[in-house]
Amino acid sequence: VVVDASAAYLRRQHLDALADGAALAAADAIAGERVYLSGLDERAGVDPELARAQVAEHLRVVGAHRDYPGLSYRVSTTPDSVEVRVVTPLELPFAPPGWAAETQVSGMATAFVQVVG
Repeated sequence: VVVDASAAYLRRQHLDALADGAALAAADAIAGERVYLSGLDERAGVDPELARAQVAEHLRVVGAHRDYPGLSYRVSTTPDSVEVRVVTPLELPFAPPGWAAETQVSGMATAFVQVVG
C-alpha cells in the first residue's frame, strides 16, 4: 500500500508540473502574440482555440504522450486564464481490496494573464 501511495503521489507531482508548463506556455503565447500584433487593452482576452493549440504543442514538444501512455488533457479558459488538467492511468503493483489494478491520476494548473498598467 505504501508503494501504491508513493507511486500515485509522485505521478501526481509530475502531472502537476506538466500541467503547469502547458498552462504557462499557452498563457505566454497568447499574451505575446497580442502584444506584438495589436497591443493589449485592459484585458488580455484569452483565445480558447489558441490556448488549446499551445497546450497540445507543449505536450508534444516535452514528450508527454511518450512518457505517460494513455495521457489525456482538458483545457478550460476564461477571458484572463488558462486551466489545464492532465490525466493518465497508473498501474498499481498491489491493488487494495475493492480497487482496480489500474487507476487514474491527474494534475492541474492555471495560468493567469494580467495586464498591469
